[in-house]
Amino acid sequence: MDYVQNLDPSKLVLGLTALSFITSISGPSYNLPISLYGSIVAQSQESGNSDGQALQTFTALLGVSAVYDIVWMASNDQAWFMRILTIILLLAKIPTFLAFGLALRGSGSSFSGLNIRGGDLGGPTVWSMPGGFSANGYQNLDEEAPRSRPAAPAMPTAQPAPPQQPAATAAAAQPYQTV
Repeated sequence: MDYVQNLDPSKLVLGLTALSFITSISGPSYNLPISLYGSIVAQSQESGNSDGQALQTFTALLGVSAVYDIVWMASNDQAWFMRILTIILLLAKIPTFLAFGLALRGSGSSFSGLNIRGGDLGGPTVWSMPGGFSANGYQNLDEEAPRSRPAAPAMPTAQPAPPQQPAATAAAAQPYQTV
């Protein structure tokens, strides 16, 4: 990966754009627009006014187009010279994808749909759903979250015994009254 850090993404995209222009005669037609978009992204990244979304979009398009190139070459015939240029274009996409992926990681962006953030596959996401189970059981959406209780003292203190209640009368002891 050290050699990828030394690569200039703008020069890689310039080479991809030139190869895409040459192979657009009898090759995949989607490579030229993707390469032109990449040159715009590389220029905006160098000037410092690039957002992570454009860089993320180009990196994803470049990776997906490499897979499409393989499918396109398997299903279409080309002259041998154009086939070699298309293979060179496909191979040039690998370090370009890695260089832009490294620039994407360096800018703090990520492939948010995939939750891949610089090798952190677990991510900072804490999965919780409203009304989920907690330590005290099920919590409804309408209930407020329980507040943290103060810690109990280490040694329990002796509680005084509750005062004795006088014996209840017979009428009070019965739960129902008759009329």
